[in-house]
Amino acid sequence: MTPPYRVGDELPPLEIPVTRTLIVAGAIASRDYQDVHHDAASAREKGSPDIFMNILTTNGLVGRYITDHFGPTAVLRKVAIRLGAPNYPGDVLRLTGRITELRTADTSSADTSSDEVVDAVEAIEAIEAVVQVTGGNGIGRHVTGTVAVTLPEPSAKRTGA
Repeated sequence: MTPPYRVGDELPPLEIPVTRTLIVAGAIASRDYQDVHHDAASAREKGSPDIFMNILTTNGLVGRYITDHFGPTAVLRKVAIRLGAPNYPGDVLRLTGRITELRTADTSSADTSSDEVVDAVEAIEAIEAVVQVTGGNGIGRHVTGTVAVTLPEPSAKRTGA
């Protein structure tokens, strides 16, 4: 069966309000206790107008963008991002994406560590998509990167005992 995706397909944009709570919660969740992510006075002392989002929070939001689009069976294989303009409280992060590559991914698995005969091998024909992701805010481009994501084809059937 032909996958429902094509190279060049645009993902619908996702707009995420950047709140002070999101910035601080993301820093805490990723154990990034740098004061520039939670203390506005310290951030200003270091030359920033306010606290700003850390890269791990951005990475998580990029992953969410991809899995929100491709669904709960999507498996992130690689996320490679670069940051640009900071995300400050009050910004809106607007993520967009475009499929740049589709390839078949063989996810066969078998127990070859024993001498016993393997009665069943689970094999799933899957598609791996590479998505170019960008995200901007009111002051410029916040993030650019690529994400490789594997998703089973709708027609794939699992075999086995």
